[in-house]
Formats: sequence, C-alpha cells, structure tokens
Amino acid sequence: MPLYEHVMIARQDLSNTQAEGLIEHFGAILSDNGGTLVDQEYWGVKTMAYKINKNRKGHYVFLRTDAPASAVQEMERLMRLHDDVMRVLTIKVDEHAEGPSVQMQKRGERDGRRERR
Repeated sequence: MPLYEHVMIARQDLSNTQAEGLIEHFGAILSDNGGTLVDQEYWGVKTMAYKINKNRKGHYVFLRTDAPASAVQEMERLMRLHDDVMRVLTIKVDEHAEGPSVQMQKRGERDGRRERR
C-alpha cells in the first residue's frame, strides 16, 4: 500500500487531550477503510505565520500512514468537514523516515545545518 505523511492544524482553544482525541478519531476512520496509522506525533501549540479563521496559534499533529488512496481521501474529506481542523497537508512518500521527525528532534541532534558565524 502507498505511504503517506499528514500534518493537521487544529484550533488553538482545544485542550491537549481533545487534540490528541482527534488523532484517535481520524486513525479509527483510516483503519475502518483498510489503512493503518504507522506513527503519530503531537507537536503541540505553535504560532502560525498568518491568521487562519482569526486564530494566531494552532495544535500541530503529524501522522504517518500506510493506506490505500480511497481511505486517505475519505480521511481528508472528513478532516476538512470537521469544525476543529483548520488545515490539512498530505504528502505521498516512498518510505517513512526512521525515528522522530525534525520538529521533535532537539536542536543539537539535527545534522546538515550550517554553523553560525
């Protein structure tokens, strides 16, 4: 099955448990349609570059999935209809990276960055 990565931004006035509940909700939708949720990361509340629906901040969630295209389309459709979800980005990847995403790594652990002068 194809591999996908999703980033979802939820409203800032949700609690952490409600934002993590969205992960479980959309993971269940994905599994009902024949896919699996490989990995999930809750990145926390972050400030956005511009306001979306009068919100300056949002709960960021990162999902790695292994699912058929029809399951991903259904999950995206329901995400866009959900009142608490502001934005969704889905990318098809060849393989999932091992370990935590770049957002979850500490600043000293990131390689490939230039030193400051």
